[in-house]
Amino acid sequence: MKRLALTLVGVVLALGACAPAAPRNTGVYLLLDTSGTYSNELRKAETIILYTLARLEPSDSFAVARIDTGSFSEQDIVAKATFDDRPSTANTQKRAFAGEVRQFVEHSNSAQYTDISGGLLQAIEFLNEKQPGRKTIMIFSDLKEDLAKGYVRDVPLDLKGFEVVALNVTKLRTDNFDPKEYLSRVDSWKAKVEQGGGRWRMINDLERLDGLL
Repeated sequence: MKRLALTLVGVVLALGACAPAAPRNTGVYLLLDTSGTYSNELRKAETIILYTLARLEPSDSFAVARIDTGSFSEQDIVAKATFDDRPSTANTQKRAFAGEVRQFVEHSNSAQYTDISGGLLQAIEFLNEKQPGRKTIMIFSDLKEDLAKGYVRDVPLDLKGFEVVALNVTKLRTDNFDPKEYLSRVDSWKAKVEQGGGRWRMINDLERLDGLL
């Protein structure tokens, strides 16, 4: 009996050794708010993108997309890449990525509406397809969603295994009159992310990005 038990233990260990290792790479999807006066903040977003590029490693994936009237679309992706194992190739990819972002920032037009929910749905779809070990969605926005007529976004967000980081959540003019509007806006998005099983963070001090990734 003892010998049988030892044999079974050996079989289990052998099967465990053959099981594929869980992925350890990172996937990042950054949503850029381009609506109204917030489009003037895009230079700050470029700094965040360069910071992220410098810290991503081989096999990591990165995509940057704009938030506009209807953001549940691959057409809103400004730049995307999965970085090669070869450092020289990865560096070339990163330079090209930074160039695409620079072109976008310099020539971006202000969007009339702000479909944050659609952008989140697109980010979830993109990162799930890449299947990284760690999935992070960054939202560079004042978090004020404004949907055009006919757009429906009452879809639950499946964010299990995701971290959502809100960046540079600026205060609107109306927030100065009633700070509860700002606090309510932030709390509403935090609740939506956590109800979807995700983790929520907010970073407004862009001089302190050390813990971003």
